Amino acid sequence: MKKIIHRAEDRGAAEHGWLHTKFSFSFSEYYDPEKMGFGLLRVLNDDIVEPGKGFGMHPHNNMEIITIILEGELQHKDSMGNGSVIKKNEVQVMSAGSGILHSEFNPSGTEKVNLLQIWIYPKEKNIKPRYDQKKFDPSERENKIQTVVSGISKNGALYIHQDASLSLLNLEKDKSLKYEIHKKGNAVYLFLIDGQVQLDDEELFRRDAAGLSGTDEISILAKEKSDILIIEVPMDNER
Repeated sequence: MKKIIHRAEDRGAAEHGWLHTKFSFSFSEYYDPEKMGFGLLRVLNDDIVEPGKGFGMHPHNNMEIITIILEGELQHKDSMGNGSVIKKNEVQVMSAGSGILHSEFNPSGTEKVNLLQIWIYPKEKNIKPRYDQKKFDPSERENKIQTVVSGISKNGALYIHQDASLSLLNLEKDKSLKYEIHKKGNAVYLFLIDGQVQLDDEELFRRDAAGLSGTDEISILAKEKSDILIIEVPMDNER
């Protein structure tokens, strides 16, 4: 198994007053030639948006965009006519495809919103744009894998146009679990939202991440109560 460790403190950062961002990979003005993505995973941004602030209408194309709300709420509007508020324990997917405009805004006057935004390259370009969102019961990921996004298997997950999947896991202290790769040749980028886990001889702490390839399964041991995001993606470099 090949392993890449990305520590939380080594992420890129941007401060805009209303927006506080940490970048796992090169994005916007942050550039690191060693961090251009992991396989077909291109972006993992950890955003905090201040009350009453947000991103104005802006374009995207040919990207699968997933938003996971950790705290607070985010209001979404797009050029397809969708308008909704995404809340904690909800996940949003957007296939930008041939092109879409959207905005993201914190509707609260008092509470910040913390979200993870993930971009994955699609398996085909210029598909018809699409949007979906869903609430997931957090009790369904207590010491077990809850797949929330997938282009491989359904099982109640939101669809993305790629042979990839995103899963959430809340693991109690001293509990261990094995994650099995859904599709041969895929690899995993494990992002520790909170807590402390051990992967073989490597320990990860809050907001650390590990890229794991060349294996069919991954063993995770919680050293304390931990919230984990598991992103499984193809490793080929075709865009």
